Amino acid sequence: MRRVEHVMGFPVSLRVDDPDVPDGPADAVFAWLREVDRRFSPFREDSEVSRYGRGELPAAALSADLAEVLALGEEFRRATGGAFDVRLPGRGLDPCAVVKGWSVQRAAELLTGAGLRRFCLNAGGDVAVSGGPWRVGVRHPAHADRLCAVLEVSDGGVATSARYERGDHILDGRTGRPATGLESLTVVAPTLTEADAVATAAFALGEEGVAWAAAREGCEVFAVLPGGRVLRTPGVPVAA
Repeated sequence: MRRVEHVMGFPVSLRVDDPDVPDGPADAVFAWLREVDRRFSPFREDSEVSRYGRGELPAAALSADLAEVLALGEEFRRATGGAFDVRLPGRGLDPCAVVKGWSVQRAAELLTGAGLRRFCLNAGGDVAVSGGPWRVGVRHPAHADRLCAVLEVSDGGVATSARYERGDHILDGRTGRPATGLESLTVVAPTLTEADAVATAAFALGEEGVAWAAAREGCEVFAVLPGGRVLRTPGVPVAA
């Protein structure tokens, strides 16, 4: 079964290779992601995130989901010494760097909870897979039609933060300026929640973020620096 929808501002594709796949689990995945967009988008004035950011909701009134997302954001803010921050001056509360991986991981858990075992859920290039091996391409930072690596992942998450799609959109929270020390950084982790947040946080740290990400338990890192130099951890699952 294959299905693609545009949700949260990017295409989300689902491929399930289990035999006799019912529609229900896929429906649940896309319904959940649409709910996440409604509740957590900082670009929607009526979302829970926007209302909380404007001070219209007290902390005690937050949903358990948003409280979890904010706690993750605070965890990574502290771990990076403030380089990663969901509250940046001039931008207000924007937890998107946490919400994307967290919500897609939750969607993957809906699939496994429904008894599905072999699937690939791709959300704008960040991927949660199960029952592999699956091959995941890492885009070349300078050439949109080329890959600089192909990873082979059986279960877990793969996320990339980079400058090539959206320009210098990741800010170093310590300075408020764009992070430009890396061209791209890909993280493989047991969950997409971890992979996505670590990739963004490490990118915000710059070149020092490669070692920081590599030191996190279960994380493997593939980074491209300006000039084309590659740094990678020994356990990166590069396909033969």
